[in-house]
Amino acid sequence: MIDCSVLPEWADWIAQDEDGAWWAYEAHPNQHDTGWYENEVGRIQKLGRTAPNADWQNSLRRVVRTGQETTLTKP
Repeated sequence: MIDCSVLPEWADWIAQDEDGAWWAYEAHPNQHDTGWYENEVGRIQKLGRTAPNADWQNSLRRVVRTGQETTLTKP
């Protein structure tokens, strides 16, 4: 999982692709064969890469900010 401190302020979603790449999305992303892609709206930014995850299809998380705390929740 990605450390919340590296998330852009505008990021509302994060997800990992099959190859281990993590991405931040401003709008809810769509899933394709090997990863996620933007919804043709909003910004996107690569966050880094961790080990490939066989369960990448379940990596989508909502970014929730409350005060000074940022947490990730399942949609």
